[in-house]
Amino acid sequence: QVQLVESGGGSVLAGGSLRLSCVASGRAFSLRTMGWFRQAPGKEREFVASVNWSDFMSYYADSVKGRFTISRDNAKNTVYLQMNSLKPEDTAVYYCAASGAGSTSVRNEYESWGQGTQVTVSS
Repeated sequence: QVQLVESGGGSVLAGGSLRLSCVASGRAFSLRTMGWFRQAPGKEREFVASVNWSDFMSYYADSVKGRFTISRDNAKNTVYLQMNSLKPEDTAVYYCAASGAGSTSVRNEYESWGQGTQVTVSS
């Protein structure tokens, strides 16, 4: 397992941008698919984006395509989520997660989770 710590959340007006970071500890970071999930009050935790460890291919939920970009720097054990054109419906706690599986959007296939960072978008 890897230990994950997110940062970069905050409050922003609709149309604004934020960049989330997730720093991992543990030698296995470079061998993990890294993902971002989010959970709004009263809703299930949902997939946002993921990036493979091998070919760096990225995948996105339809709701964020074209607005969010996931990237990773294996030398820094860090994964990022650049969020542009934010909308009030993006308001949620955002979680970083690591999976030993291949590219996946399935929550149960991620075995390591950070504690989350709050993102609030106001209109």
